[in-house]
Amino acid sequence: MRNRPIPGSSGLVRAMSLLGDPVLHAPCETVTDFSGGLRTLIEDMFATMYAAEGVGLAANQVGVPLRVFVYDCPDDEDVRHLGHIVNPRLVEADGVTVRGAEGCLSLPGLEAGTERFDHAVVEGVTAEGEPVRVEGTGFFARCLQHECDHLEGRVYTDRLRGWRRARAGWSVRRADWGTSASPAIEARGPGRSPSKGGAKSSPVGD
Repeated sequence: MRNRPIPGSSGLVRAMSLLGDPVLHAPCETVTDFSGGLRTLIEDMFATMYAAEGVGLAANQVGVPLRVFVYDCPDDEDVRHLGHIVNPRLVEADGVTVRGAEGCLSLPGLEAGTERFDHAVVEGVTAEGEPVRVEGTGFFARCLQHECDHLEGRVYTDRLRGWRRARAGWSVRRADWGTSASPAIEARGPGRSPSKGGAKSSPVGD
């Protein structure tokens, strides 16, 4: 069997959008153009994710407001999940609610205990327009929910409440990149609990 190219091997590392950038805080647009430009974007997203040592990345994290994300993420049994999804829909998010450490490439150096369901299913298409259904448990389910949140204009700090939300705001203000970003936490309103449709600490995508 012929070996496939390593994802991102032909891609370019793009600049990362950080908390407070408007592109991170608005819903992304549906992909309608499946030309070569989409495949280039996906390659660049893989290259950027690997360079930042993340396990997932949404298109708006590189400044492109399209409904696409990539992932290379283990589950709790250390099984590797690798791929991309275009126009993803979170069709199932259920099971036990777990609060686990969650980080984000758009909030570098920070993490917080964030509640997620331990099972998730995402449906969408590939860059070639072929239907795809991805199911995850444990840490990979967290990744899938995290990336779907990004495409709706949410970051994980939007799900925090009480002292966890206050501490996240304090940490952002102290970060060397966070001077203009901290109002984004304060202005987003109260945190959310996991809702349908909507343990490790690697930056999920964010």
